[in-house]
Amino acid sequence: MSFATPLFLWYFLPAVLLLLWLLPRTWRNALVSVASLVFYTQGGKSFVLVLLAVMLGNFTAGILLDQDHRSQGFRKAVVWTAVAGDLTVLAIWKYAGFASKQIDAISHHLGAGSTPIVSLTLPIGISFFTFHHISYVVDVYRHSRHALRNLLSFVTYIVMFPQLIAGPIVRFHEIADQLGHPQENRIDDFTDGFPRFALGLSKKVIVADTISPVANAVFALPADRLTTPAAWLGVLAYTLQIYFDFSGYSDMAIGLGRMLGFRLPENFNRPYSAVSMTDFWRRWHMSLSRWFRDYLYIPLGGNRGGTFATYRNLFIVFVATGFWHGAAWTFLIWGLYHGMLLIIERATGTGAFTAEGVGLVARRALTFLLVMIGWVLFRASSLTEAGHVLKAMVSMRFASLPEEVSTALTHQRALTLALGALVVLVPGSFVMGKLVEDGRTRAAGLARLGYTVAAGPYAAMVVAAGTFSPFLYFQF
Repeated sequence: MSFATPLFLWYFLPAVLLLLWLLPRTWRNALVSVASLVFYTQGGKSFVLVLLAVMLGNFTAGILLDQDHRSQGFRKAVVWTAVAGDLTVLAIWKYAGFASKQIDAISHHLGAGSTPIVSLTLPIGISFFTFHHISYVVDVYRHSRHALRNLLSFVTYIVMFPQLIAGPIVRFHEIADQLGHPQENRIDDFTDGFPRFALGLSKKVIVADTISPVANAVFALPADRLTTPAAWLGVLAYTLQIYFDFSGYSDMAIGLGRMLGFRLPENFNRPYSAVSMTDFWRRWHMSLSRWFRDYLYIPLGGNRGGTFATYRNLFIVFVATGFWHGAAWTFLIWGLYHGMLLIIERATGTGAFTAEGVGLVARRALTFLLVMIGWVLFRASSLTEAGHVLKAMVSMRFASLPEEVSTALTHQRALTLALGALVVLVPGSFVMGKLVEDGRTRAAGLARLGYTVAAGPYAAMVVAAGTFSPFLYFQF
């Protein structure tokens, strides 16, 4: 079930909020757990059984890890078993098909004939709930937080519907203290959370969905019809689409969480204002960056083992980042591309940048360009297609836009694309989501009012008209 559907907006969400206000506040976790499982089952069908089985295993592991009389060897065996189990489930469902195709290709290359190819339907949200489970058992193992003894509290953490399908990735220690009984501030939570939800819905429906046909038209062109202007237009459209789509989802998730009485972590901090790739990853999908830092980069040694070890650890993290997004060579190369840029910045000292004026503008422009090039790999269906688009971007093949692209680029979409591109010019310290949710200035009040009574309802009418599309990160 997507947030941007009539079923969610007109029926599911109002029903959950009504029950939240009518039932005793001590029932919150039970309501959220049941509603979230219904939410997941509607889209995931029988895959909910996989989710339930994995939850039961990690809940049991947490209890075993939280027993002081257990030896360190026993606790280490439990945490490794739990993490290995989580990663095995993820590997089977997400990567077995990719691995079997590579084995088949190698077999053909060696003249050994065909080998079986695995074909499994990917359970929605598996990458996200896998990382939540790992965060839980590792945090308990590290004594960062005690294990949850109440099964409803654990289920609430794992399957909370605002973040279940596409994040933000909430580390257990960030939310453990919120899983108890909520305070009596449900009205305040709603008045703060709903404008944030409306902001996200507007970004998704009004901007991302409007410009997506332009990107789709360009990336669908055959290589011999890709011109330089068309390629740049398509890459710019996708660059804006993925930002407004994913940050819109995150705003909606954070707003929904707030309406339920939870404060979920921020996931975006004006990433296209970054002045380096290092800065970009401090601003883009921040919950993923923090997760890899805490549960992979630092356990590998972080930057404590010398220069070579630091570069090696960064390399491993971005290989994992690429493959986390999808089982395809395009995602792996995208991850390696970003990892190598971060290593170069660390080696040259250009990752930390404090210049002002023209130098600042130049660095922001360069970083935005590098990010756009990376998005070609992310969006393309194959390395061959990515190569065609990248070649067209630099081939200086100027001609009028192909008919498919000019048809997709209506006046409305061109205006939306131009207005969306202004996000690149906004100061890096200004984040609309935080202003709308927590700001107490007159400007914040006007922004909340605008999204609540104008932009949000208009986006909802667009949804009612049936012109929405799935969130891009649902595929991960």
